[in-house]
Amino acid sequence: MKGIFVFSLVFFVASNACCAEALDLNTALQNTYRVCADIDDNLHELKVLAGVNTAVTAVGTGLGVGATATGFVKQKTDKEIEELERLLKEMEELSNQYTGTEPDANQRSAFLTEFNNTYNTAVKDKSTAQQKIDDLTKKSKNLGNWRTGLLAGNTVTNVAGAVIASKTINKDDIQGQIDACISATKDLNNAILAAKLSGEDISEAQNIYKACREYEYVDISPINKRGTGAMVASSVGAVVGGVGTITSGVANSDKIRNDNSDSGKKKEKDLNTASNVLSIGATAASATATVFNATQIAAIKKVAKVSESCTGVLK
Repeated sequence: MKGIFVFSLVFFVASNACCAEALDLNTALQNTYRVCADIDDNLHELKVLAGVNTAVTAVGTGLGVGATATGFVKQKTDKEIEELERLLKEMEELSNQYTGTEPDANQRSAFLTEFNNTYNTAVKDKSTAQQKIDDLTKKSKNLGNWRTGLLAGNTVTNVAGAVIASKTINKDDIQGQIDACISATKDLNNAILAAKLSGEDISEAQNIYKACREYEYVDISPINKRGTGAMVASSVGAVVGGVGTITSGVANSDKIRNDNSDSGKKKEKDLNTASNVLSIGATAASATATVFNATQIAAIKKVAKVSESCTGVLK
């Protein structure tokens, strides 16, 4: 009997010490609702932002692909112009070998046939060669303008992507909210134990505790890491795309195109090559940002499963 009395006394003192620090059940429930209820809404907003950013950077990737493809078509067109100009020069040199007379018809025909077989074009004489050069030059100019415009669009989407991504990092201090919710659920658990000893109905409180305590096992660091990755990738894409846009515009300017000296032609070719390389870089950055945004959504969804369950029982 004496042992039982001692055990009961110890249990009574321990219970009183525990319950003296515990909140009453209603206060604990109110605190849990106050700090836990808004997490789901904030995660939903985060998921919307990541979804919008995925779409934005995907559009940017498409624009970058278009700019890159256009740049390579232009490069091919410029190569054809270069060969035609070489042909025209050779035709003029061939004509100058004769004094006031045109080259032998067979000689000219053989020369043109060999060129057409090599370069997949069709010219009959100097006038048709010049006309084709003029047509291809116009095409090249248009392609250059399109590449510049598409690169500018890619740059705009990368800037927007960087801004949106920055808003998904530590939005509304979600980690702090989750920590506060975890603390509140621990207080709720203590209140449940005290209320149980007092004979109160704890069924609803237990359901809330079971659902919301799962926050202890979630990790939101992937959300911030992928958001940071998307922001960095979009920022890089914005810089590369911006430089590419300027380079493309300069390469396609009349001042550069009309400089037919050897150094002028080399400069134009180098600028166009640089534009294409920068276009590839901007496109890769947009694609990388799209991947980060998509995986960020997946990370948000994992946490959202807990928030939906917790908010569901709270409301």
